[in-house]
Amino acid sequence: MTSQRDSSRARAAGEMSTAYGFEQVAEGQKQEKVDTVFHSVARRYDLMNDFMSAGVHRAWKSAMVAKAAPSKHAQWHSLDVAGGTGDVAFRIVEASDRNAHVTVLDINGSMLEVGRERAQKNGLAANVDFVEANAEELPFNDNTFDAYTVAFGIRNVPRMDIALREAYRVLKPGGQILCLEFSEVDVPLLDRFYDAWSFNAIPRIGKMVTGDAESYQYLVESIRKFPNQQSFANVLREAGFSRVDFRNMTGGIAALHTGWKT
Repeated sequence: MTSQRDSSRARAAGEMSTAYGFEQVAEGQKQEKVDTVFHSVARRYDLMNDFMSAGVHRAWKSAMVAKAAPSKHAQWHSLDVAGGTGDVAFRIVEASDRNAHVTVLDINGSMLEVGRERAQKNGLAANVDFVEANAEELPFNDNTFDAYTVAFGIRNVPRMDIALREAYRVLKPGGQILCLEFSEVDVPLLDRFYDAWSFNAIPRIGKMVTGDAESYQYLVESIRKFPNQQSFANVLREAGFSRVDFRNMTGGIAALHTGWKT
């Protein structure tokens, strides 16, 4: 491992493979460090999302689900990646009047444990299954899913170019990828306020809520490293997707990226 720190925003997928926040780590080390973060924060993950976004993440996720337009037919099947706690999956199931089926895939067992408990509690276990696996090597056949969703998770995947090619592979022809991720603020003054909030407040709130400031320092830094809207759109195109587009949310604090498998 090296002590080098780099706060510049990545422009290509490959630059994220060794970026643990602003810290540059050796090839292959990022995944283990990210796993440690999410084992630490799993029980308070969704609560901390409320703090990190002032609750606005709920509206962003609702917009993503609306764009996915889950069918009310039982044959409609989506894959939610890095969504272990089930938050997005449950929204999709409810939007389909509890007819659609969602497979939640996460590499982190602690996050999946939270999701399974919530599925049982909410009576959604029949509509959602949970799979512990790596987004870079999906354990599914080609042309399986009608939609692929990932909310605030793709930036934590070391080799996201490979993960996105896997997304393309498992989608059915005509299937859609929807990627909701923190992005680059494009509103004057809001960018300064957001930076001050992120770097000064979020790690402190993480310490109070979860007892862990370091994990939230990483999460804040990882947001700043992630490619901006145009750069990530290019990453999606390079993975094979067509009709790639994005929609800024709350001044670019987040962006919803979409693409289609032809």
